[in-house]
Amino acid sequence: MPSLEHITNIIHDWLNNTFSPFWALLFEFVIVGTCIIGLFAVLGLVLIMMERKVSAWMQLRLGPNRVGPVGMFQTVADTIKLIVKEGMTPNGADKFLFNLAPFIAMIIAMVVMAPLMFAKGFQIWDINIGVLFFASVSSVSVIGVLMAGWASNNKYSLLGAIRSGAQIVSYELSAGFAILAIVILTGSLRVSDIINSQADGWWIFKGHVPVWIAFIIFLVAVTAETNRAPFDLAEAESELTAGFHTEYSGMKFALFFLAEYVNIFVVCAVGATLFLGGWQPLHFGTGTKFNEIMDYIPSSLWFIGKTFFLIFVIMWFRWTFPRLRIDQLLNLEWKYLLPISMFNLLLVTLIAIMGWHF
Repeated sequence: MPSLEHITNIIHDWLNNTFSPFWALLFEFVIVGTCIIGLFAVLGLVLIMMERKVSAWMQLRLGPNRVGPVGMFQTVADTIKLIVKEGMTPNGADKFLFNLAPFIAMIIAMVVMAPLMFAKGFQIWDINIGVLFFASVSSVSVIGVLMAGWASNNKYSLLGAIRSGAQIVSYELSAGFAILAIVILTGSLRVSDIINSQADGWWIFKGHVPVWIAFIIFLVAVTAETNRAPFDLAEAESELTAGFHTEYSGMKFALFFLAEYVNIFVVCAVGATLFLGGWQPLHFGTGTKFNEIMDYIPSSLWFIGKTFFLIFVIMWFRWTFPRLRIDQLLNLEWKYLLPISMFNLLLVTLIAIMGWHF
């Protein structure tokens, strides 16, 4: 079976041999864009179905089980409903910004995927500042939320947007420090270098306790950044109806909904890349029989398996912990996570300088 790297090389060579460099590059852009849009659609269907099944399993319920085999087509039915539903624009809203906000959310989610390595040699853009690119572009997502909340001319939407802005800006600091821990150990911001540094063992295993601390802080911080429960104060149904997207309906609401789940996939993919080796198989040392057996599993399956494991953990958070108050949420970041992250960064730096990691 040909690998994904082999398939991409065949397409690249054929385009360059058939067309001029300009048209070959343009067609590659079109193919990549089409694949990303298709991936978005599949991720939306799969992750929403997974969310419902996980919540049902944790609450001893059946979940969707009517539309299609074991309810598999329930999300397809929901998608059709949202497509045919009328998109309303409230009176007094800033129509341009109101309509632009969902597209901002989706575009940022698409752009953030560029440095991700989905399998061995299968990456859109191996930029030399891949981790910095992810951290900087993902932070722009708050603009779409603020834009939607302000342009809706609704007090609930505005309150949700303000909460989301404070929340995302706060928890980005802890997430950034957790990412920096791996950057210090690796000595590179390039995603491919970070993955290759884990060929003889994932950083979660060979980085000692500070990497475990960074990993836990990263999971908590990205859960808050994606407005997921128990940090979903921006969309608190019991207080703010639906928060910043209260006034949205039809496909505009669907774009916000889809962007949330795609962002969950992206942050979990980044976590799998930094701490769990990305597409790298589970290796202990070099040249062992165990490593040879692990190499038989395709690299794409390793990446997908690790990413969906982290997605399951984030969904587990939602159905385990109650929603925090806004003061509790900010206290958790500024009084606990941030000081721990800063001290942990010093420990990681010491380990990297002394060479104490495996």
